Amino acid sequence: MTSTGTAEKKEGKQQSKETSIHVPNPHLQNMREDVLYHLALGTGTHNLPALFGDIKHGIGMPSIAIMLHEVIKLLHHANCSNVVIIRMGTSGGIGLEPGSVVITKQAVNASFKPQLEQTVLGKSVFRNTDLDEKLADELLDCGKELHQFNTVIGNTLCTLDFYEGQARLDGAICSYTEDDKMKYLKAAHEAGVKNIEMESGTVAAMCNLTGIKGAVLCVTLLNRLQGDQITSSHEVLLEYEERPQKLVGHFIKKRLGKK
Repeated sequence: MTSTGTAEKKEGKQQSKETSIHVPNPHLQNMREDVLYHLALGTGTHNLPALFGDIKHGIGMPSIAIMLHEVIKLLHHANCSNVVIIRMGTSGGIGLEPGSVVITKQAVNASFKPQLEQTVLGKSVFRNTDLDEKLADELLDCGKELHQFNTVIGNTLCTLDFYEGQARLDGAICSYTEDDKMKYLKAAHEAGVKNIEMESGTVAAMCNLTGIKGAVLCVTLLNRLQGDQITSSHEVLLEYEERPQKLVGHFIKKRLGKK
């Protein structure tokens, strides 16, 4: 029995080594704490080896595209008119103080062009990602009237993923240097990019194609020129996340007051 148990332990150790994950990012070794923001986990706050589970929430353009297809069809079947679609969320800022609300002028791709590349029947189709200028100005006025937080209009970099696509150093894979990252983010800043997220391109393109006025409002949780990890407290982040909602709430009240 003793020898069998020892053999089982050895076999278990061998299996453990075979299934371990290699993370090809040397930057992770120098991080004091790694916060997995979208999973509400962190190496400093949770015993990650003792926890496991599935990620079941949607993030990014594929998820919002599916939702918009069905919502737009619903609006059509319901004979709705004068529709306004506003996407609210969080983002990483570029050159802005955390807590700033960015109203997107153009959703730009990784090359800072205002277009979305969509593959249809195996071919690339390029769609315009300008957002309604008058609606953006109206929302900016609402931000000024609230006078509670910094509100700006600017371009939004819409990426395909949260890590490499956003020039982060804290992903599982990273093939570039910190200097490479900073050059890219500074180039984005010079191109008028104020923040980075993962949905604005699809929102803009689908609104343009269906004749719906659209807007994107995202609060910045950090300044990416100063780092990749969010350092604000949970309480502060909750207050930040309410800012786009406050602005849109004020916008709705003004619209209703005009009738």
